[in-house]
Amino acid sequence: MRSKSQPTQGYTVYAVSGTNTVSFTIDFRDADTANLLGFAFERVNLSTGEKKVPKGYKVFGSVIPNPDKDTSVETFKHPIQSFVWDDFTCTAGESYKYAIYPMTGKPNALKKNDPITIQIETEPYYTTGEHDVFFNSGVASSQAYARKFNNLRPDKITDPILKAECKQWLSRELDDAILKFIGQAAKGDMLYACFYEFRYEPVVTAFKKAIDKGVKVKIIIDAKNNPKLNEENEMVSFPRDANLKMLQDIGIALDQNIILREANKGSIQHNKFIVFQKGGEAAPAQVWTGSTNISEGGFHGQTNVGHWIRNKETATAFKKYWTILSVDPGQLDNGDDAGDKAKMASLRLDIEKLYGNFEFRDWNDIQQGITCIFSPRSTEKVLKSYAAMFDSADVMACVTLAFGVNDVFKQALVDNLNTDQLSFMLLEKPDEPKKLKDGKKPKKPFVYINAKQNVYKAWGAYLNDPLYQWTREVSTRQLKLNTHVAYVHSKFMLIDPLGDDPVVITGSANFSGPSTTSNDENMVIIRGNRRVADIYYTEFNRINNHYYFRAVYNKVNKDDGAKRKSLFLAETAAEWLEDYKPGTLKYKKVVARSTMDV
Repeated sequence: MRSKSQPTQGYTVYAVSGTNTVSFTIDFRDADTANLLGFAFERVNLSTGEKKVPKGYKVFGSVIPNPDKDTSVETFKHPIQSFVWDDFTCTAGESYKYAIYPMTGKPNALKKNDPITIQIETEPYYTTGEHDVFFNSGVASSQAYARKFNNLRPDKITDPILKAECKQWLSRELDDAILKFIGQAAKGDMLYACFYEFRYEPVVTAFKKAIDKGVKVKIIIDAKNNPKLNEENEMVSFPRDANLKMLQDIGIALDQNIILREANKGSIQHNKFIVFQKGGEAAPAQVWTGSTNISEGGFHGQTNVGHWIRNKETATAFKKYWTILSVDPGQLDNGDDAGDKAKMASLRLDIEKLYGNFEFRDWNDIQQGITCIFSPRSTEKVLKSYAAMFDSADVMACVTLAFGVNDVFKQALVDNLNTDQLSFMLLEKPDEPKKLKDGKKPKKPFVYINAKQNVYKAWGAYLNDPLYQWTREVSTRQLKLNTHVAYVHSKFMLIDPLGDDPVVITGSANFSGPSTTSNDENMVIIRGNRRVADIYYTEFNRINNHYYFRAVYNKVNKDDGAKRKSLFLAETAAEWLEDYKPGTLKYKKVVARSTMDV
């Protein structure tokens, strides 16, 4: 949902809500900010009457010179010095009224001015509409986790109540939603699934329960036999061995319910979708998709999303794609190179026939509603189309990239100016040249894209040293939740998400070459759906802000003096407003978010 306040003292507030997050933008361009020291926020739940004054961590150094990890302050005494702010503590499907007070004066003598008020409703998790969207927390490396659960591994928490609370905090509604999707199937209904990892016991058990009550269940799993040495010095085929063990442990019969995807050993069966079809109906009507692997780390560690779609045309397309994969097509790697080449060409052609050989030239090529994209494909035309769409945003584009910035995106963006559309990239790791051994030079020069092109990047990071009010954090690897991708595993793109015609692209593909031409993958392009765009945008905001702070903190603040300064509030208006001069990133964010179509 979106909302806009009445102008008050020159300030106008814009708000957009997802399920758990409300993102605020305070347009200050017509206000007198000469003595402004920040804002205090007050929230009232209109259903329950509960009033909340959000707490802050940053303080005035002249008032609290030595904050510690237990320091938590009211924003009426230590205001938020920002014109963009996010409330991450909302409940889905609730109505809230916010009062935002400009605070002026001096740190030890603040004046509370008349508030700007705004009302908004958060999106419900579950509807009967076309789209429901579920994100996990994705920020196990956080102050909140450290304070709530003392940085303990979930499997090492002995108190059963605290352990359940921990897992719920990490997964939010993501695991509950997929269990509901599976659980809706009754005797005579059908579930057709494709999974890369299939080793999270609650989900596998849910499928077993469905089988036992008479649901027809067919699951394609990645079962490539390609053993490699793991960290324990064992030869393991991943995820084949773990998937098969889980099936055996839960008691799901391979010969009746499981299809092993063994062809194309050099690529992966990377899908994570389920098609639901009611018994007696000619075609399916629902599909679950997204980035979430069926693993402990998929639900409780790295960032992930699950997307529940109720659309017959979309579900039918996924069922047709599933049918193509169900015969384990592709190359056999048995020495018949010509035969393998022909098999792969046939597979790609069959997949491209499902929705045509998609190509973006302009927005007339993207229909309103849902477009499905399946892989592997013959060329990188789809990947180039994603990059072109990203570069075609009018105001703002956002993307999550688990495996780096593909060169196709860099070539699309490298000629942009710092006055072009604002672009945000959330990465697993910093985008920087690879360090080659023995002084070797890279085959191609590294292409930098940054603020010069109006591109701003954040990446997975955590605070590994306690300092003042910040306590030490840990990574999902230390929590034994993830091994490969520790932070950003989601795969979605947003083009002008706050406009009147937003575009969301989401699914399993990593916006890479292999995810386009080699792997089994799926993506959906959703055009014109504000509910979907608002949820994805507020979640991107939440996660991007979380990691941007940590990435910058770790990269820039090398000396204690710089660290100390950054952790305190500015004592004068001029000091913090310097960051909001025209041309700065913070100013650009205010301007971009103030174009919101309400």
